[in-house]
Amino acid sequence: MWRPPSAPSMAGRESDVMKRCFDIVSSIIGLLLLSPVLLPLMLLVWLQDFKSPFYIAPRMARGSGMFRMVKLRSMVVNAAKSGVNSTAANDRRITPIGTFIRKTKMDELMQLWNVLRGDMSLVGPRPQVQVDASLYTELERRMLSVRPGITDVASIVFSDEGDILAGATNPDLRYNQVIRPWKSRLALLYIDNMGLVTDLRLIFLTALGALSRKMALNGVQGMVRRWGADDLLLRMTAREEPLQPYPPPGAAEVVSSYP
Repeated sequence: MWRPPSAPSMAGRESDVMKRCFDIVSSIIGLLLLSPVLLPLMLLVWLQDFKSPFYIAPRMARGSGMFRMVKLRSMVVNAAKSGVNSTAANDRRITPIGTFIRKTKMDELMQLWNVLRGDMSLVGPRPQVQVDASLYTELERRMLSVRPGITDVASIVFSDEGDILAGATNPDLRYNQVIRPWKSRLALLYIDNMGLVTDLRLIFLTALGALSRKMALNGVQGMVRRWGADDLLLRMTAREEPLQPYPPPGAAEVVSSYP
C-alpha cells in the first residue's frame, strides 16, 4: 500500500519554499499580464450561451485530497456528465470559441488562480480526475506526493493529446494504453529531478513549444536523457513514431478496460 513520503530534509524544505515563492510571484504577474486577453475571452464564452465562462472541476491534490480546479470553459455546459474524461480534438462537446481556447491553451492558463491559492504549482504532474487516479499503480501514486502543475514534461510531449485520441471509439481506454504509460514515467522522472532550475527550463520549453514543437521536443529529449530515461521512453518522447501501448509504471500488462 502506498504511503506518504517521510518528512523532507532541510534542503528539501528550502527548495519547496523557493518553489512556492516563485509560484506566488509568477501567478500574480501572469494573471495581471494575461487579463487583457482572458477578460474578453470570458465575455465571449458567456455570450455564446449566457452561462458561466468557468469550468470548475474536482481534481486530485497533493496528498490524495481534492481541490477545485478552474478552467476557462471550452465545452458545452455539463459536458462532464457524458462520463468521458479524455477529450479528443474532434469531441462534439467543444464549442466554437472553445476550439480556439484549447488551441491557444487559454483554458489552462486560468489555473494560475489555483497556483496563487496553493492548490497547484506552475510545474508539476497534471492534475487528474479521481477515477483516473484510482487506477494508479503503487509507483504512480508517487505523483500525488507533489502539487499538480499547469505544465510539465508530459504537457510538452503530449501537447497534441486531442489529436492522438481523435477517432478513438473509447478515448479514455486509448489514453490509458498509449499516453498514460509514458506520461507517468516522465512525471516520475521529474519528481526525482525537480528543482527551481528544472522548473524554469520546463516553463521556457513550454513557451518555446508554441513557436517550434520540434525545438521544444529536442529540449525535453536532452533533459530526460540526463535524467537516465531508457531508450524506449526516449523514443516515445521524441514523438517521431507512433506511440506504443505499454503497461503503466509498476504494472505488468497493458490496460485492457476502463471503468
